[in-house]
Amino acid sequence: MAVGTSRPAETHGALLWSADGPEVFGIDPDDLPDGLVVADETGRVICFNDAAARITAVSKADALGRPLERALPLEDLKGRRWWTLTDPYGGLATRVGQPERNLLLPGGREVLVSARYVREAPTGPIRRLVVSLRGTEARRRTERSHAELIATVAHELRSPLTSVKGFTATLLAKWERFTDDQKRLMLETVDADANRVTRLIAELLDISRIDSGRLEVRRQPIDIAAAVGRHIQSHIASGQSPDRFFVRIRRELPDLWADPDKIDQVLGNLLENAVRHGAGTVTIEVAPAAAKGDEKGTAVTVSDEGPGIPEESMGRVFTRFWRGSKRGGTGLGLYIVKGIVEAHGGTITVGRGPGGGAEFRFILPVGAPAYLA
Repeated sequence: MAVGTSRPAETHGALLWSADGPEVFGIDPDDLPDGLVVADETGRVICFNDAAARITAVSKADALGRPLERALPLEDLKGRRWWTLTDPYGGLATRVGQPERNLLLPGGREVLVSARYVREAPTGPIRRLVVSLRGTEARRRTERSHAELIATVAHELRSPLTSVKGFTATLLAKWERFTDDQKRLMLETVDADANRVTRLIAELLDISRIDSGRLEVRRQPIDIAAAVGRHIQSHIASGQSPDRFFVRIRRELPDLWADPDKIDQVLGNLLENAVRHGAGTVTIEVAPAAAKGDEKGTAVTVSDEGPGIPEESMGRVFTRFWRGSKRGGTGLGLYIVKGIVEAHGGTITVGRGPGGGAEFRFILPVGAPAYLA
């Protein structure tokens, strides 16, 4: 798609035209989410959309009709003038554009800039110079998120690895001085810390797959009611009272095809949160529900009778590093839960339960393969 390749564009309101002919797409440059700046064959600006004005803090009136290097005086990070350095109109005629890079406007404002050289012939003169501008805020947020993730991982790894190193070094150096009970206690601590490191690494791998869209779901028939029962028995075996849990299974559940390991991960995280951060009875309900559209699905609701989640925090529950309390954790669990549910084509919500505590509800579509439909 080129700008003004079919006929000259005289004003900033020039429409986008097909490169194959004068078919009008009907998209005004001001409708574009990114900044768009177009210069003609003489290097004067003929298009400067609203997003470009917002990103650069340069008004349209000041930009239109001016030479590109004056309307958009870009410099690279070394302080060199960008248009002088790249010389789009006088450089090699085989060039087709410039890849996106971080450049500076006067005053130090950062912008992401890419350029396209539009020629009527492959090595002919430039007819249009099309420049795309993007703000750096989204990239900065991503960079901060990555930095926070690295800092969190480093902090969470330091403690168990220090413990593992300390106990193993002590046992190797003074094995004969300890009783069997003391050795067992230290080895159990090492084992628990090693499991903690393993869980953290698994969380990081899950986050990487979720962020890149590569989280694989291996669907097979699962009995989600039985999976709920296994998790409750695990909590009871670890010391929780059986009276702490109330399970309600609705009849006529649809057959569910999902990844059993990942659904176990979702159930484990939600039940762990309810037990650790909630109070009173933890209620788990499994019932048929409508998924997206008219597709059949299964809904699982986990609620407790604790203090619940403040209204102002509910919008951040499924973001990275959100912690409902200061009682440990990486703050990554619910982010992963949401990613797993959505990878199955489902949805998850948070609200306030009947007992006043937090209530998490996720719905999974049946997900049966096509040959069973």
